[in-house]
Amino acid sequence: MRHLFMCNDRTRTYRPTDKMSDLICDNYALLQVLSRFGVALGFGDKSVKEVCEMNHVDCSTFLIVVNFLGADGNRIPDHLKELSIPALMDYLRSAHHYFLDFQLPTIRRKLIEAIDCSQENGVDFLIIKFFDAYVHEVRKHMEYENEKVFVYVDRLLKGERTDGYNISVFARNHDQINAKLTELKNIIIKYYPGGADNRLLNATLFDIFSCEEDLDSHNRVEDYLFVPAIMELEKKEAR
Repeated sequence: MRHLFMCNDRTRTYRPTDKMSDLICDNYALLQVLSRFGVALGFGDKSVKEVCEMNHVDCSTFLIVVNFLGADGNRIPDHLKELSIPALMDYLRSAHHYFLDFQLPTIRRKLIEAIDCSQENGVDFLIIKFFDAYVHEVRKHMEYENEKVFVYVDRLLKGERTDGYNISVFARNHDQINAKLTELKNIIIKYYPGGADNRLLNATLFDIFSCEEDLDSHNRVEDYLFVPAIMELEKKEAR
């Protein structure tokens, strides 16, 4: 899959002295990263470091995420020790909020507007039913992370251990939640009959493609940044 956050210049690594506006002009998908770190627009020609300081964002963590998402391939960064775990968890929590409370509900509204759901056993109705089941699965997945995994890490940061649980338990069971969205996309493309508002349906399908790639990038951050960082924290606390 081509990742949504991949930069046009795959070899470029952003630094604190680069202009924040250059990041966005190089790769507009990084707007999602800015939003999830709580960085507001309107920063003029200020550097990444200056903008992060203005918004009380850990600059090292911000750049680790940006450069990881822009890289070609999956590799744990060599400088992961510079990452702030609390800042990364805030980023992940914000992403969960975006998916559950904005992006997925917006797609559902567009789907309902684009197709005819009056036939209870029709393809339209089944598409909405399939989508709702998928959203339920995503919500369960992300609420587990919010209520179990992040709570565990918060306690670990305070020096508290949780018997019978570690981040490897999460890593072993971390499923790829974008798989069913791929299936929904294929159902619409291959089997949806004519008669819908094609412009709106195509726009909704575009949103589904974007959401699928965004979820994939989100999973990559969890697998290759968050999990390794927590494993190192666990080792440190065990000494």
